[in-house]
Amino acid sequence: MTSRTLNSITGSKNYLKCENFQRVGAFKFRGAYNTLSLLTEKQKKQGVITHSSGNHAQAIALAASLLGIKATIVMPKGAPVNKINATKGYGAEIVFCDNNLESRAQTTEEIIERNNSILIHPYDNDNIINGQGTAAFELIKEVGDLDLVIAPLGGGGLLSGTAIASKGLCPNAQVIGVEPSIADDGLRSLKAGYIIPSTYPNTIADGLRTSISEKTFKFIQKYVDQIVTVSEIDIIEAMRFLWRRMKIIVEPSGAVPLAALLSKKILVNNKKVGAILSGGNIDLEPFFQLLEKKLE
Repeated sequence: MTSRTLNSITGSKNYLKCENFQRVGAFKFRGAYNTLSLLTEKQKKQGVITHSSGNHAQAIALAASLLGIKATIVMPKGAPVNKINATKGYGAEIVFCDNNLESRAQTTEEIIERNNSILIHPYDNDNIINGQGTAAFELIKEVGDLDLVIAPLGGGGLLSGTAIASKGLCPNAQVIGVEPSIADDGLRSLKAGYIIPSTYPNTIADGLRTSISEKTFKFIQKYVDQIVTVSEIDIIEAMRFLWRRMKIIVEPSGAVPLAALLSKKILVNNKKVGAILSGGNIDLEPFFQLLEKKLE
């Protein structure tokens, strides 16, 4: 999707890959379906398990349903209600854990020991990364070579896949990751040369609160040219632009690439830019409740 207004603001030609229109409303379905479809028949019978705050949970739940696989999802108690409900709606069993990475991992391991389920990690998995990379692959195949490709950075699966695909198709393109300034473990890790774990920061971009993994960190070090950060206000302004000017609903995590463009964190004048808007799963119920109150 393109916007003449956005092009005028940034001085660049921008192509937005709108993964909010993807199955489950986010890019995560790409990696989930790719990974589950590659399981052996024996593994499928064992069932799968993952931990996720939302979009990966929904993706695994739907992919498992389509492929006839039992899915168990470990979700933090503070996960968005709309994402919990959607995951249930796809038929997965949900087990709640405390709102931290340690509890996620521990709860998942306990269930694996009991049920012998196959772990489908949200991003520390080659098949997940390969699946996520198809978003950038499709974008470049459609619009041609790009000067810059921008993607959100949370656990690093999407950014890793984006970087691998982008460098493979247009080696001269710069690949840039974007994360919230209060969840900048990726930037700090890249500068330090080793992983600095996320402390589960309270950013509105709930999908970007997690830490990168050893696997994704290696891909980021090898293929990503730069990581920039954006403020919470920057993210909101990007969402406002998308909703008002382009009439599309994008969640905070998905809006961070546009936030970097609008806040001038990346110099793109006269460049051809691709940006992955990773998802659109935001709870709109408060908005509709406000409208209903006006009817009273």
